[in-house]
Amino acid sequence: MTQLHCYVPEEVARQVKLRAEQSGLPLSRYLAELVKRDAQADAGWPENYFDLFGKWEGDPPERPAQLPLEKRLGFE
Repeated sequence: MTQLHCYVPEEVARQVKLRAEQSGLPLSRYLAELVKRDAQADAGWPENYFDLFGKWEGDPPERPAQLPLEKRLGFE
């Protein structure tokens, strides 16, 4: 496993240590979980995300026909 090192202001360190203690986790494990959660935030849709909206009812959506391409003048 890779180790990362960072510097934070004393007040931030104090708050993080307190939250780790309240969570019942060692500081390094607490920070690792925060980093993992943040890194996964952009990884895609959360599990069961689409179940929140119910099942699609009705005909499947259809894509409209593509419009003709425009003609442009060439370079001289």
